[in-house]
Amino acid sequence: MNENILIVDDEKDIVALIHQTLSQEGYKVSTASSGSEALQLLSSKPDLILLDIMMPGMSGFELCRLIRDEVSCPILFLSARQAEMDRIQGLSIGGDDYMTKPFSLGELKARVAAHLRRSRRDGVQPRVNEPAFYRYGSLQMDLKGRSVMIMQHAILLTLKEYDLVELLATHPGQVFSKEQLYDRIWGLEATGDTTTITEHVKKIRAKLAAADPDHVYISTVWGVGYKWEPVR
Repeated sequence: MNENILIVDDEKDIVALIHQTLSQEGYKVSTASSGSEALQLLSSKPDLILLDIMMPGMSGFELCRLIRDEVSCPILFLSARQAEMDRIQGLSIGGDDYMTKPFSLGELKARVAAHLRRSRRDGVQPRVNEPAFYRYGSLQMDLKGRSVMIMQHAILLTLKEYDLVELLATHPGQVFSKEQLYDRIWGLEATGDTTTITEHVKKIRAKLAAADPDHVYISTVWGVGYKWEPVR
């Protein structure tokens, strides 16, 4: 196993409990009590980050915004804030999951394992006979390199944003419901909702439009979901 998990939380008792629990599962665990301390530990290349929101100085939301384009690993928010808007904000700025305190250690272990399992699957090479590159107008996607470029400009996508783009772009013209996208990207065992898809598509569209405002790559099929427009 030996995946590296970074816990960022200023509540020492919770950190100690999570550290012990995940260490017993075989994970390598490091901890930070503030956003600034977490920044110094990113060089260890964590495979997953557990991130509290309410911390002194830099909040978890601020830290996520700061690192999301540079860190592709899953980010799981742990917070006592239970309002729907907090969950939506956490997911929209790049979080992959959101758990409210108090939480079950069993559920935490299950979610950590599920996110790491999906991350490992994301590293699998393209299937036999599947093109390594896709091109739509000015956009080029490299499946092996997991990268997207528009007119030689790299589009910085988070892990889940890239997964959504790859799924849609490799099935141009096919309509996917939000439920299908959520199940395919987050997995059937995930416990979030389709609001996650809406927020991720919104961010993807903004990034693509910033590089190529003349084309709409992902279109909405009202009442159903989304599809990739086969721009040529």
